[in-house]
Amino acid sequence: MTAPIVQAIALARHYEVKGGLLSKSATVKALSGVDFAMQPGKTLAIVGESGCGKSTLARVVTMIEEPTSGTLSIDGVDITPSKWAQMRDTVQIVFQDPYGSLNPRQRIGQILQEPLIINRPDMSAADREARAREMIDLVGLRSEHYDRYPHMFSGGQRQRIAIARALMLNPKVLVLDEPVSALDVSIQSQILNLLVELQERLNLAYLFISHDLSVVKHFADDVIVMYLGRAVEHATKDQLFAAPRHPYSKALLSTTPRADPEARKERIKLEGELPSPMNIPKGCAFAQRCWLATDECRAAPPELSGEAHRVACLHPLD
Repeated sequence: MTAPIVQAIALARHYEVKGGLLSKSATVKALSGVDFAMQPGKTLAIVGESGCGKSTLARVVTMIEEPTSGTLSIDGVDITPSKWAQMRDTVQIVFQDPYGSLNPRQRIGQILQEPLIINRPDMSAADREARAREMIDLVGLRSEHYDRYPHMFSGGQRQRIAIARALMLNPKVLVLDEPVSALDVSIQSQILNLLVELQERLNLAYLFISHDLSVVKHFADDVIVMYLGRAVEHATKDQLFAAPRHPYSKALLSTTPRADPEARKERIKLEGELPSPMNIPKGCAFAQRCWLATDECRAAPPELSGEAHRVACLHPLD
């Protein structure tokens, strides 16, 4: 088995929130003790409700933010702030909004060359242009697009440009933060197919952040389900969709649309409010909304356990 390209152990990211005149400061535990490994040529999906820590994890892996605790190694290098500059070639990110992620004042050629200007100062202008035109062709655009501005493209074309920019430095890992959620359904499949082709051709590892489980089902190899900053289930895609073991995972999957109108579907509606990330319950954070919760669940947070299919639950589903 090949060595993982990314390895995270007990990764955490907390934010200090200052209080007002009559209130104390508080800590937002956006990410708490997440473990995972990523293999070249494979896709690890991170799913969960808004506020579960998906995007925080993406920012930590891309070295936009420093973890509060835990360890992160990329391509065999333990990541510290002093190593960020040399490792940014290895990890790149594609953002959710293809309209806001491109500078409207720059031509596409300038946008694509910018990573090279910053990270490859010795590279000649001719070589930079050749590389940019190569990436334009790789993502399915035409050579005449090189001199156009972002406003002249559709959303799908802009996301292709964003993907091309992410590939300019030959990364080994791409973090895809909701890369198709802002696109029309008809365009989403085109971008996903492009990502699959690029992964097969370049042996890329993908960290795929998404709330759309129907997309995850067709795109991912492994899935981590997160709830309030913690991983509550970690399994292969087939294992998770065939038999989710955590009650929260089962509730999430029950909301996924099915193409078969005759298939029996049980919609699980969660009761209660999502706890505040500034005041996470002592025990299992999901216990307040879980129909299987006991006093034991509320005493201490369960840890992920199991081999291939890991779940953080004292009463896992069969």
